[in-house]
Amino acid sequence: MITYLYVEDDEDIREGFMAVMEAPHREIVGVESAEAALAVGDPGRFDVLVTDVSLPGMSGTDLARQWLAADSERHVLLISGYEFKQGLGSIGPNVRALLKSAEPEELEAMLERIEALLPASPQ
Repeated sequence: MITYLYVEDDEDIREGFMAVMEAPHREIVGVESAEAALAVGDPGRFDVLVTDVSLPGMSGTDLARQWLAADSERHVLLISGYEFKQGLGSIGPNVRALLKSAEPEELEAMLERIEALLPASPQ
């Protein structure tokens, strides 16, 4: 099972993305803010952080930096209304970005690319 922590302040967008992300091999926990993400508990239980960049309070990029402080090799997918031209590598080596307007197939393809890079779970 691959576990995702998904952060999006807009409930409709959060529910829509979670529906697209849904798959038998995925567990998705959705929260409405970076602060709620930090309060979820052990961040090590999640394989991937997916977060909106523009959040009230702490931004998604600041959340990603905090998420990566414990392990810079963790995987992060930043979702934004604006295209990142550069700078993702300065956040972490496994940080990717996707436009909020991406088609469901683009989101699924990105998740599959990330999942292919995750270490195999012990059986």
